[in-house]
Amino acid sequence: MANRRVLVKRRKAVRNIRKITRTMQLIATARFQAAYNRATASKPYTDKLAELVADLSRAGELRHPLLEAHNPGAPAALLVLTSMRGLCGGYNASVMRLAQGRLEERKAATQPTELRVFGKKGIAYFKFTRQAMAEQNLEIGETPRYERVEPVANALIARFLAGEISAVYVAYMRFYSAGRQRPEIAQLLPLVQPGQAGAAPEAKVEYEFLPGAAELLDDLLPATVRVRLFQAFLDAAVSEQIARMAAMKAATDASEEMIKTLTRQYNRARQTAITMELLDIVGGANALA
Repeated sequence: MANRRVLVKRRKAVRNIRKITRTMQLIATARFQAAYNRATASKPYTDKLAELVADLSRAGELRHPLLEAHNPGAPAALLVLTSMRGLCGGYNASVMRLAQGRLEERKAATQPTELRVFGKKGIAYFKFTRQAMAEQNLEIGETPRYERVEPVANALIARFLAGEISAVYVAYMRFYSAGRQRPEIAQLLPLVQPGQAGAAPEAKVEYEFLPGAAELLDDLLPATVRVRLFQAFLDAAVSEQIARMAAMKAATDASEEMIKTLTRQYNRARQTAITMELLDIVGGANALA
């Protein structure tokens, strides 16, 4: 039978852990609401940009330097978006497993890849696996801001146009709803033209543009790259908070169950001690009788 004093100490420690996990769950819930509002607020703008590009493509042949690789033999950039902190379940593991698989596929096909990692957890993982990283970025933080993401997108666009990289991919946790998030690798550059993803081609429509379609593309396509990258960071942020809420709730529930188990063990141990003391008293009384 376990020592009662040990059981009391263990139960007290588990209760303290429950307080911590419960508090972290509440904090993650509050941060989730803020991240959710930011992620959903930016989607209409992203969708409208895609709609404008689709209109331009239906108005005529769509050609732009951001739509085709300039140096297919150059390495591709793979951006991996992970969290700054842990205690979020399998969130980081899912993203890094997907990114590691893509790295191995490209290595098997003798295609070079530049690995660019955002977040402490991803950097620590790839350091542990001795994977070379072209960039280790900790500046975006847990609350992505457009003015911090924009320089990253601009640098990638400039390198892509110069032929230093052949493509840009982003591995992140895509947010669909509060109950559904999925790790994905999205192609950021070259931009995929509307209709190339398997959708049925739409009839050509005559539009009048002022300024012309080419001038509009020079503004719309770079903006599309920046906004899509920013949206990926927003999706990753809200998905992280959802994962942390679920992980902390599971930890809190497990702590409560462990407290109940320890309480039962303590009650049994106390009852056993009381019974043994009574037996000693009865035995002593019988010996004196």
